[in-house]
Amino acid sequence: MSAILVVDDEEMVLSVVQHALQDHGFEVLTASDGPTALNLARRHQPELVVLDINMPGMDGLEVCRRLRGDPVIGDVLILFLTQRDEVDDRVKGLEMGGDDYLPKPFDAEELVARVRAVMRRMSRVRRDETAEAQVLRVGGLTLNAATREAEVDGRRVPLTPVQLDLLYHLMAHPGEVFGAEQLLVQVWGYAPGTGDPSLVRWHMKNLRERLEEDPSSPLYLHTVVRHGYVVRAPET
Repeated sequence: MSAILVVDDEEMVLSVVQHALQDHGFEVLTASDGPTALNLARRHQPELVVLDINMPGMDGLEVCRRLRGDPVIGDVLILFLTQRDEVDDRVKGLEMGGDDYLPKPFDAEELVARVRAVMRRMSRVRRDETAEAQVLRVGGLTLNAATREAEVDGRRVPLTPVQLDLLYHLMAHPGEVFGAEQLLVQVWGYAPGTGDPSLVRWHMKNLRERLEEDPSSPLYLHTVVRHGYVVRAPET
């Protein structure tokens, strides 16, 4: 099993998260600051980074930016820890490339469940990569699960793991509308009624900004008001 890197400048939080994950069989590395976290990530290439946003010096957003820009570990899963009332932090974290977030204070079992859900998504993508139908096409939009790249009318677009997983799910069902709750359950692995619909909204926004020439008038990634989201080919 690949390691999980936990990064938090609060010793108590670091200890609680470390022991909660170790008690459930995860191998855990810890860091109390950004530079140490980056060094450990590059040396050990963890599967998941549990990353506090509010740290002195190099904060979690900067750590995320540097991780995403690294050619070796740029696709690592990132679960942000945020203060419960800091909505801006959650938005910035998702925009920076975070895969999910967990508000503080949190229950240890909730943390473990969220970590497992995030890692299940990556496991499913990796299983899909071994399948024959690993390349999906909808009009001029192509998704290759093996290379983790999309291509839009000949333009290549790299994707984060969560963007890949979300787009793969939608492209595997072209023309089918999925509500936020459905996507939270089917893509994010949340138990019904426990996920935050804004998580879907922000990842869709980020996907549009990467894929669409004009995100405000998308050709492929559409919102169906009061119903959800759908991928469909442009009308000709």
